[in-house]
Amino acid sequence: MNHFSRIALLSLSMTLGACSVLESDKIDYKSSGKAPTLEVPPDLTQLSRETRYAVPGGPVTASSFKLGQATDTVPTAVTSIGDVRIERAGTQRWLVINRPADKLWEPVRDFWQENGFLLALDQANLGIMETDWAENRAKLPQDIIRGTLGKVFDSLYSTGERDKFRTRLERNATGGTDIFISHRGMLEVYDSAQKDRTVWQPRAVDPELEAEFLRRLMVKLGVTHEQSKALISAGALKNTSRVATVNGQPVVQIDEGFDRAWRRVGLSLDRTGFTVEDRDRSKGIYFVRYVEPNADKAEPGFFSKLFGPSKADAKPLKYRIAVVSQGDSTVVSVLDNAGAPDTTGTAQRIVKVIAEDLK
Repeated sequence: MNHFSRIALLSLSMTLGACSVLESDKIDYKSSGKAPTLEVPPDLTQLSRETRYAVPGGPVTASSFKLGQATDTVPTAVTSIGDVRIERAGTQRWLVINRPADKLWEPVRDFWQENGFLLALDQANLGIMETDWAENRAKLPQDIIRGTLGKVFDSLYSTGERDKFRTRLERNATGGTDIFISHRGMLEVYDSAQKDRTVWQPRAVDPELEAEFLRRLMVKLGVTHEQSKALISAGALKNTSRVATVNGQPVVQIDEGFDRAWRRVGLSLDRTGFTVEDRDRSKGIYFVRYVEPNADKAEPGFFSKLFGPSKADAKPLKYRIAVVSQGDSTVVSVLDNAGAPDTTGTAQRIVKVIAEDLK
């Protein structure tokens, strides 16, 4: 059955039945193993896709995975439970765990599989894992037609959205581990007034999805449901970043010390489509590259607006992002691949993207 027949069936289903998603179960991911390739993953070595981390018998959905038992509530002002602490600035959140990274890698890998994902990237030496594209099946209409046809022809139904998540584990100065989860999404849309063809386009980062998976990860690591809710609702600090020009070079000025700024910039790079190939915290340098999402070559991705029209054979763009301490504040700048200050319009646009995400 073609794509438009599936759309027609989905529309009929939404018309005839209730289409609300249960409030208690808004997340139910299933990896899109047979879905269109949405992007050549911007990984570090162009690894082939492997299935060695697939859960036997197929992916396990979040709805069938019990995350723990609720206990006594805790005050919402609490930001740490046991050896788990949450940090927040603006829409950014990350976990600080008082355990070594090598003791957390396997539990974090298991966590994504238990939540319905396959891993497309798994590099413990760099502390990076990334899920495959997956669909949140909880967004599908739950009605009689869906319940009947969906059991036989599950592929008839599609939300038109796909998500993937990158997890980065980084050792901190105290011997513990910082854990960052960043979201990337794609949306299927018509590309003409005739509505005779669809393409996949990047959609905005969803901080609430990031927060929910951080919360679930806390439960996986031993925090109770109620405690995790209290931690994730901890208040955010006001915006502390702005774009400026120093010696003719565009920079981001952050009114925070190096440690916190370093963490936030790393998360921002993950969120905005850059791949961190390497990092040297002692020198305050992130070595990054960017691969343009190119699910459908006829449709430019989000960063085509940043770097200009992309070509099918375009090479990854490489930069160095410098994070430099200046007392109680920090300055972030863009260097070219050779380490020289970049004063081009591209650098100006990059610092704007970083500053916007830091809000």
